[in-house]
Amino acid sequence: MRTLFLVLALALSFPAQPKLKAVIVDGVNNHDWAAGTAAVKQILEHTGRFTVDIATYPKLPDFSHYDVVINNFNGGHTATGIRWPSEAERALVNYVRSGGGLVIFHAANNAFLNWPEYNDMIGLGWRDPSFGKGLAVAADHKVIVIPQGEGLPPGHGPRHDFEIFVLDKEHPITRGLPDHWLHPSEQLTHGQHGPAEGLTILTYAVSEVSHQGEPMDWVRTYGKGRVYVTMLGHTWKNEPNPNLQDPNFQKLFAQGVLWAALK
Repeated sequence: MRTLFLVLALALSFPAQPKLKAVIVDGVNNHDWAAGTAAVKQILEHTGRFTVDIATYPKLPDFSHYDVVINNFNGGHTATGIRWPSEAERALVNYVRSGGGLVIFHAANNAFLNWPEYNDMIGLGWRDPSFGKGLAVAADHKVIVIPQGEGLPPGHGPRHDFEIFVLDKEHPITRGLPDHWLHPSEQLTHGQHGPAEGLTILTYAVSEVSHQGEPMDWVRTYGKGRVYVTMLGHTWKNEPNPNLQDPNFQKLFAQGVLWAALK
């Protein structure tokens, strides 16, 4: 009954219109990428707005065939992490610059340490303080810049329930969400660093490790394209993932993918 309710709620939030084409790239990840892909596919299909294909590495899609690409691939956050073929990397950059949509799902922001354009597109990633700037949300809800070389390295505490706060209440991605809600059994990541340029922070949560507001969802434009990043969506094998069943997360994520897909 709960699943049926979530399906109906998502469908009612997305009035019937021509379907958009989405593709999820997965196949390598230090998380349970299969569970993550299944959840993303279900969330999007239940809106009635998307058809969803899956490209499992080493297979990579022709990005130009899609309105939005969802990256659920994480080949590692170090210099020895798995990279895509150079032609695929160039194709993704050209796709986004030309108006394509890109969504970075949870640990996909760990990937491709030495791919400069990827770091530009995601803005913040699982990078050490020496890599670049960080962003945080202060008690007065102002976004503050953490200078390069300062702040905590990336990490997270144990999974736990925590409150998510909407920072930008006017953005299409956060439309219809409560000002804040309790999100179940999720990792609260802190210490993300990167170029941190051109980002709009949409949501944040107060970390029990850093004791500051850590960005959870953000967006940027890149050329003519749109990029949406969510730190939510943690999965481990052989563990329940109630965080993926959170109706507010499902609405947030679906609206994020829709925003990225629309030109």
